[in-house]
Amino acid sequence: MSRYDIRLSIGYTYPGFVRDARHILRIAPLKASGQRVERFTLDIKPTPRETASERDFFGNRTDHVLIDEPHETLSVEMRARVRVDRPLPALGQTLHVETIRALARASRDSEGESPLHFLGAGRLVAPSPAVAAYCAEGLEPDQPIGEAMLALARRIRSEFRFEAGVTTISTGVEETFTARRGVCQDFSHLMIAGLRGLGLPAAYASGFLRTEPPPGQPRLEGADAMHAWVEVWAGPQMGWIGFDPTNGCFAGEDHVLVARGRDYSDVAPIDGVLITSGPQRHHHAVDMIPIGEAVRS
Repeated sequence: MSRYDIRLSIGYTYPGFVRDARHILRIAPLKASGQRVERFTLDIKPTPRETASERDFFGNRTDHVLIDEPHETLSVEMRARVRVDRPLPALGQTLHVETIRALARASRDSEGESPLHFLGAGRLVAPSPAVAAYCAEGLEPDQPIGEAMLALARRIRSEFRFEAGVTTISTGVEETFTARRGVCQDFSHLMIAGLRGLGLPAAYASGFLRTEPPPGQPRLEGADAMHAWVEVWAGPQMGWIGFDPTNGCFAGEDHVLVARGRDYSDVAPIDGVLITSGPQRHHHAVDMIPIGEAVRS
């Protein structure tokens, strides 16, 4: 079991005054998947005239805000204390790959966590035959799904290079597959496209990841960023299990889940409607601090 204090800071600077704006935030840690939110605050400037919270179709918390005063900047700060109890499951005892494929195909569940919603295309990711062929290499029908997915995440980690700044939100899966480089969003989209091409339900997970400081060094503020990984459906009993292709590991107690969807478009931390002119500047920083760990400003 691990406990963390998390601070997320998102800011926008606009080239001119924004008269009014509506935003949807998906930045609150989920009260599910082995997580307990012990404390949560949300501070938005300018102060919204209207706020409302609700769960979306996939069960994610969304905060809706209306700002109706002219403003040149937007500041969002989320603070939370979260307890995570997500030990490594017995991956070798999970259902076999072919069994999962058959169960998903036969499912008639229409709720947000149903595997049916994670077999087809989202707005950014569609099943890819080319990537499916890549993911199928070494994948056996009678292999436990947990062991198979961990091996695939490790393979992507070893064969693709993490490189910031070379992709954007709109970068396609085939482009990532060809270039063999990208960031966590790209590798998650790649794994999802391949698994769906094989008939295996895969979801996009957004959240926070604890990053370890260099040996003997305290953590730096802002050292973390929002992270992405993949959740794979392991059957009606075990449900969704997370795997991190960026780091080649099980998404365990170092991962705090915020939202689950078909791809990034379902879980973007902030969406909105506003009118302004010219490009806007954006900053984003995360601190995820284990309780009792020292922090250096």
